[in-house]
Amino acid sequence: APGPTCVLGIDLGTTSVKAALVTGTEQGLALAQSCSRETQAYSDSPGAAPQGMEQDVQKIIRALNECLAALPQQQLQRVTHIGISGQMHGVVFWKSDKGCKWSESGTGPAFEPDKVSHLVTWQDGRCSPTFLSSLPLPQSHVSLATGFGCATVYWYLKNSPDFLKAYDAAGTIQDYVVAMLCDLKKPLMSVQNAASWGYFNCRNKSWNTDILKKSGFPVHLLPEVGDPGSIAGRTTCAWHGIPKGAKVGIALGDFQCSVYSCLTERTHAVLNISTSAQLTVSMPLGFQPPEAPEPSSAITYFPYFNGDYLAVAASLNGGNVLATFVGMVAQWAQELGFQVQESAIYPRIIQAALTQKHSKLSVHPTIFGERHLPELLASVSSIGASELSLGHVTRALCRGLVENLCSMFPVQHLQELGVRRVLGSGSALARNEVLRQEVERIFPFPVVYGKDVDAAVGAAMVM
Repeated sequence: APGPTCVLGIDLGTTSVKAALVTGTEQGLALAQSCSRETQAYSDSPGAAPQGMEQDVQKIIRALNECLAALPQQQLQRVTHIGISGQMHGVVFWKSDKGCKWSESGTGPAFEPDKVSHLVTWQDGRCSPTFLSSLPLPQSHVSLATGFGCATVYWYLKNSPDFLKAYDAAGTIQDYVVAMLCDLKKPLMSVQNAASWGYFNCRNKSWNTDILKKSGFPVHLLPEVGDPGSIAGRTTCAWHGIPKGAKVGIALGDFQCSVYSCLTERTHAVLNISTSAQLTVSMPLGFQPPEAPEPSSAITYFPYFNGDYLAVAASLNGGNVLATFVGMVAQWAQELGFQVQESAIYPRIIQAALTQKHSKLSVHPTIFGERHLPELLASVSSIGASELSLGHVTRALCRGLVENLCSMFPVQHLQELGVRRVLGSGSALARNEVLRQEVERIFPFPVVYGKDVDAAVGAAMVM
């Protein structure tokens, strides 16, 4: 097709799917078009309720097809490369020869899932601390946690072994999409996603197969592993107008792609507060993570690109805590006989908090625990009679979210790593001025907003 070539970036997120078309200009890469669709894919987990957290893969792929159908056909016909990222840690199972069905759609051939399980997401809580402690110790720098792919497989092995017999392939949701597009008989997984599953040694880029085999783990389900940025294959047929033979990159972690889309200097740290929260910085060139994790450490080293690592404090508590607080306020109002929409509560609590610059009230907001301290729950202290207003509580809650991240990744450590500036991003930070004020109060560096993280754009940039 005439015109400049395009790269398609796709991100298969926790709540939505995004597709972005990126093209080269004289000034560098530019976003030409993008589209996002909510998946509304959360589904019941009968065997693991109430701790289970699963998503319907049919609905995720439907949202992906809707995204691509909404992009301009002329530009899709000029796509030469496809980069795909998605939610890490989770696992989906499928039959390698019956993973999907291709059919004609209004915009050309598209696939729909066939013999595919639900996606057990990174938020899944079925693996209790007791269960995790019963598993063999991994040979990895990453501590095993609930929601990690290998831990979930162990759970099925113990609680529902017949479930696993129905499938011969497994991967993250983004690995599944790459396998379907390229018709891979054996899934291919990047080092980034493999590390997020547990039981993977980043130093020699291999699974802990000896350890896993001894405990009866179905190692045939483990994907082959390749370097992030490499090509997994080519599209085996046209897809929504994208030509057959387009190169498809090995699937990447959404976190790494989000960071890649905005981090240009090693002296910058990225602070992202959306559903959850992360504070990350590039490690020096040549850094290698320790052979075994420090159990009490809140910092994890994520494989990045070109052999580099990111130091990450990944908190499970971010905008989801504020959403829970708003839900609680709405429920209290309902119990008192008033109907208040949650969407109306958000701006009012923020406005109330803006009038309260200081509060001795202390909120430790870890209602979802943390991976390094799963049983650590939230608490409120220093409660004084004069500081019980909605404004005081909201201010203290916002401050607590930022302080929790800084307890995981202390400011002094950031300074030792040479950080000079913080890039603030994420939906919760963008919508909440109180949260931004607390970030600027707690961090001793200039904080820059505006360049939002975008995993779909990052996935395209890598290509």
